Amino acid sequence: MNVDLGNALETTPGLTTETLDRLDDRVAAAHERIAAGMDDDEFGYAALNLPETADADAIYAAVDEFDRPAAVLTVGIGGSALGAATLANALESDVDAYFLDNVDPDDTRRLLADLPLDDTVVNVVSKSGTTAETLANFLVVREAMADAGVDWTERTLVTTGESGNLRELADRHDLPSLPVPDGVPGRFSALSTVGLAVAALQGHDVEAVLAGGREGMASLSGSLYESPAYAYGAATYALAERGALTNAVMPYAESLETFAEWFAQLWAESLGKDGLGQTPVRALGATDQHSQLQLYRAGPPDKLVSLIRPAEREAVSIPETDLDGLAYLGGSSLGGLLDAEFEATEASLAAAGVPNVRVEIDRVDERSLGELLYEMEAACVLYGELASVSTFTQPAVEWGKKAARGLLGGGDFAEADAVADKRELRID
Repeated sequence: MNVDLGNALETTPGLTTETLDRLDDRVAAAHERIAAGMDDDEFGYAALNLPETADADAIYAAVDEFDRPAAVLTVGIGGSALGAATLANALESDVDAYFLDNVDPDDTRRLLADLPLDDTVVNVVSKSGTTAETLANFLVVREAMADAGVDWTERTLVTTGESGNLRELADRHDLPSLPVPDGVPGRFSALSTVGLAVAALQGHDVEAVLAGGREGMASLSGSLYESPAYAYGAATYALAERGALTNAVMPYAESLETFAEWFAQLWAESLGKDGLGQTPVRALGATDQHSQLQLYRAGPPDKLVSLIRPAEREAVSIPETDLDGLAYLGGSSLGGLLDAEFEATEASLAAAGVPNVRVEIDRVDERSLGELLYEMEAACVLYGELASVSTFTQPAVEWGKKAARGLLGGGDFAEADAVADKRELRID
């Protein structure tokens, strides 16, 4: 991964080289804290050790329990699904991947009706084994399999912690299982069993993903000028401090659209604390040049646009045409057109004084994706250190979980009582 900060200099809001030079001393101190946390395998910081601690062989052994399936269905939510979905949606496979990461009844019904349940592996993921949405969906899936005459115990892989409902279930039915690593929040778990089991089931090279993560790990240093991850983390932090409170993440590759969803959780849940943080917005180039770019270029000066692309793409030629107005397209390629759109958007934003940062990976493959995921996690951790927020907690999320559980009769939680206090102003 490489990062170009040139279009974030002298913009509104914006940075200067002097700003970055001053910030570099703080980056060095933050790097020391991050490195110490990694050395001690502290909660949260342990995620940055995953490229070295994740066991690819154990993942392969667990999925080898199943013949090559037609499909894999992951039942999880948030960090239990988005890392796996990022890899699955970016990489081609003849094994289709689906994700039940919401409890919308219509969507669940449609999905289960279309799946070949007798040739689908169900990958149920919850560290605690108590996540209400995940367990509810799993119970629905299990019933659908039974109704279809499928023995769910022969088609289920469990990824969970050392204790809890799912661990008890796996032990009772002798299900293949993988451990969720200790000390790793869900949104930082893409390079663990949580994110990599689906990749293995789809036939992807898990070790290559981890090798990319190790490349990102090796690039961390005490200077933002030597580390793409820290350059991105430091620049986004500094821009947010100057008013760029929205970060529009815009990959120019359809295969990276889910990456923007993964990034949104990572950034929002990690950094939105104590009245601070930077709101991530998901966009897709070139599609959203025709829907969102107008706002980014001419709206309030409170945005950073992060433009992401692979340096190499498959070539799909554009045929020659005898239409005069379209002759300039003939002989070019769709990839060339997309790159031109990318660079035009960069220039458009820069001309309007809107800060934008270019992030490039070599290509969309296992190694580059592993590096991208790792370095964005490291960038997020650095941002959190610079902002002095508790990067690895999510108290607002836990509040909502308790309220919902209380409403469903899953315990006595004060948070559920707050629902009765809702103010109303109805207009019928």
